[in-house]
Amino acid sequence: MITKRIIPCLDIKNGRVVKGTNFQGLSDVSSPVELAKLYSDNGADELVFYDITASAEGRQLFTDVLCQVASQIFIPLTVGGGINTVADFDRVLKCGADKVSVNSGAIRNPQLIYEAAQKYGSQCVVLSADIKRVDGQFRVFAKGGREDTGMEAIAWIKKGVALGAGEVVVNSIDTDGVKQGFDIEMLRAVCDAVNVPVIASGGAGAVEHFTDLFRAIPTIDAALAASVFHFGQIQIPDLKQELRNNDIIVRL
Repeated sequence: MITKRIIPCLDIKNGRVVKGTNFQGLSDVSSPVELAKLYSDNGADELVFYDITASAEGRQLFTDVLCQVASQIFIPLTVGGGINTVADFDRVLKCGADKVSVNSGAIRNPQLIYEAAQKYGSQCVVLSADIKRVDGQFRVFAKGGREDTGMEAIAWIKKGVALGAGEVVVNSIDTDGVKQGFDIEMLRAVCDAVNVPVIASGGAGAVEHFTDLFRAIPTIDAALAASVFHFGQIQIPDLKQELRNNDIIVRL
């Protein structure tokens, strides 16, 4: 069985970490640089950095904050927000990112996935999908969950992987910030559809939610969470020890 990864997520707005519920009602949390260093020092396997309003505001990602974060951590860093061209990949990679996450930019131009994978390798290209149930269908949303694209999510993810995405982050809008557990049904459907690493995002509220996820979907690679880590409700070393106690392989 593969080693499972625990990944804190920094949602950045105006240079600060924020958190909301169902992608709404954002509140200020902390400095991204301070939080990133804390997670790097306390057992996080990777870190995700999203500039969550870049696409909706039609601007480039804030690279000054990104450079500060990258300089403080010693774990892999995935960066997303406002990634619309191969030049955007180049810019954030030069700031210290290890992987680049595409969402709205790839929806507008799916060839971006192919071009970036050809230039930097599939392992560098992460397809992030914000998904919500609409009329019984898993639907892809763009612009930070604000815009229904009308696209069926599983078909879109399969297309993204075929174009060269080497990893998929599944953000469930339905469970985001609700803290009632990960969206097992949605995540299982994605894992059954693709053969690249899948990261679960949205819904973590307790240690047992992580245990439930990895038990329910043995093929899932990682769990991503934000507020439970930001507000100290779950300490990553404690979480990993509990996972290990439940025979789930993690790096301690």
